[in-house]
Amino acid sequence: MRPDILNPLFAALTDLKGVGPQLAKPLTRLGLERVVDVLFHLPTGLVQRYPVDRLDQAQVGQQIIVTLTAQDYRSGRSPRAPFGVEAFDGAGDHVRLVYFGRTAGLAKKLFPLGEARQVSGRLDAYGDMRQIVHPDHVGEPGEGGIATSEAVYPLTEGLTNARLNQLVAIALERRPDLAEWIDGPLLTTRDWPTWHEALARAHASPHDAAAHDRLAYDEIFASQVALMLIRQGLRNRRGRAVAGDGRLTGALKLPFGLTGAQERVGREIAGDMAQPTPMLRMLQGDVGSGKTLVALRAMLAAVEAGTQAALLAPTEILARQHFATLQKMLGGLPVNLAILTGRDKGRARESTLMGLADGGIDILVGTHAIFQEAVTYKDLALVVVDEQHRFGVAQRLMLTGKGARPPHLLVMTATPIPRTLQLANHGEMDVSRIDEMPPGRTPVDTRVLSIDRLDEVIAGLARHLAGGAQAYWVCPLVAESETSELAAAEERAALLAERLGADRVGLVHGRMKGPDKDAVMARFQAGEIGVLVATTVIEVGVDVPAASLMVIEHAENFGLAQLHQLRGRVGRGTAQSVCLLLRSQSLSETARERLALMRETNDGFVIAEKDLELRGGGELLGLKQSGDADYRLASAEQLVRLLPVAHDDARLFVERDGGMEGARGEPVRHCLYLFERDAAVPLLRSG
Repeated sequence: MRPDILNPLFAALTDLKGVGPQLAKPLTRLGLERVVDVLFHLPTGLVQRYPVDRLDQAQVGQQIIVTLTAQDYRSGRSPRAPFGVEAFDGAGDHVRLVYFGRTAGLAKKLFPLGEARQVSGRLDAYGDMRQIVHPDHVGEPGEGGIATSEAVYPLTEGLTNARLNQLVAIALERRPDLAEWIDGPLLTTRDWPTWHEALARAHASPHDAAAHDRLAYDEIFASQVALMLIRQGLRNRRGRAVAGDGRLTGALKLPFGLTGAQERVGREIAGDMAQPTPMLRMLQGDVGSGKTLVALRAMLAAVEAGTQAALLAPTEILARQHFATLQKMLGGLPVNLAILTGRDKGRARESTLMGLADGGIDILVGTHAIFQEAVTYKDLALVVVDEQHRFGVAQRLMLTGKGARPPHLLVMTATPIPRTLQLANHGEMDVSRIDEMPPGRTPVDTRVLSIDRLDEVIAGLARHLAGGAQAYWVCPLVAESETSELAAAEERAALLAERLGADRVGLVHGRMKGPDKDAVMARFQAGEIGVLVATTVIEVGVDVPAASLMVIEHAENFGLAQLHQLRGRVGRGTAQSVCLLLRSQSLSETARERLALMRETNDGFVIAEKDLELRGGGELLGLKQSGDADYRLASAEQLVRLLPVAHDDARLFVERDGGMEGARGEPVRHCLYLFERDAAVPLLRSG
């Protein structure tokens, strides 16, 4: 339950005087619905105003403060024309105050003829005449004056900077003086202000580095503590040791041996599962490194121990792909494998649910449907989550509640994660890396071509298909858009069908119904379709060894990690594979670097680190889909710089300072609730 001292910050803005439904609309568009939202809506700039007694003391382009007297109004010929107020300073120099958009009534109210008003705004020139368009402040002289410096905030239509400044002032008045949650020596070393002071300073200036770092650190620290508490809570819950006897894993008939990296991470996972403490391990492995085999061996160990295992995939396509792959690998073994997705209904679903409940099903593959309330297991001992960045902490925890005792948890990702993002989103986990590719995997030959060479590419594709090979063609959009020049899958499929023959071209995208997608994918996997046109729905999980050409249109619009995932769909067979990145004529410097890197390396870990370096703050958390680590205050640069420090401080809080029961417990509890990290910590009962 939220501490009472924070309640004023979580009051709705509509509870404040002067914030009615009309003002609430633009505020909501900016995500500002509560006092705390305004508090964390920091300025991006400053307006510096120069007070002058006479207009001729000011320069054109300056923001000025001057006292003016209106002497006449000037209306246009139509209601839409600009409305002018003819005004003069104390020396008799003239300036026109201009208002656009049916605001004559407002202008007359602000500037009664013959009365002096203090005005601030940007002094401009229109021909030989001075003018100020839409003055930002107008008031009676001596009313308290106009600030010479004012913070500038991100705005939206219907919301002025002046009004937002007023709301910020109210929010700052409501902020409580909270006890310090940062470790004392760290605070001294960094010379940071208190949280209370940092907020005032950050709103006063976007250039106050110490104040902004302090607030960013607080947000990062709250996330790290939440992850540490999850880890501590799960490890404190008694699980069970699971150790297989090797009868099933030893019977796996594989056409190739394990790599040294697969054997190493297999031992790490087996070691975790042999402990009564529930495993929390992330398995990172590049595209094609053999993660699925490692996961299968762990699941078979659970079955050997007389328990059940479940594999969770983010999409139906990927779940069905895993099901087919595991069926093939398990051929001839006495293991009952089943699948459950949102599409499964009726008797088939009931049969699966019964098999899980009575223990008849050993391994279940499925989408999020496998952790719905109606799904119960007889004895679930291991959960494997694939492409785990699609699932949040809360979902991972929900799965761990499906066993009588918390099952072991293994999460896999083919998106190599830099250490910074790993700590940011998955700090509660141990990490294993498969950093070695199986023998026989040849690097994909990647080339960058201009979109102007489209006809040449299609001709090359025709020759590729004539040789009996298959190809993917990826577009950024599903359908053509009037507002975008990007390639659309439906239009591209129609063009390729016209050039290559309709029976050789298939199309899949996210708007299609599940059975329709499955039917196209099945035909492609069977070799009945030569080229599969798709959106990024094929980014993960699609495995067609005969496909050895990948064409990605407008590749500059995809992130590095996404391009690497898409490229990983080819190079799965014995033939040399090629990836063609079709680019627009005009490229930003960042896009040029991104495509050059794709051409130079196939190493996903190198690509991941470069991706982090190239991406901006808004894009940085490419793994942010989970919604668990949504940073409002911390920029990309701050996250990279401050997260390791916050990680260490959070660990000290939990392991050295007594956690929620220690002296820092109450202040840290305030921090968790303030940054709303409490929702990710169902184990925060003792606090």
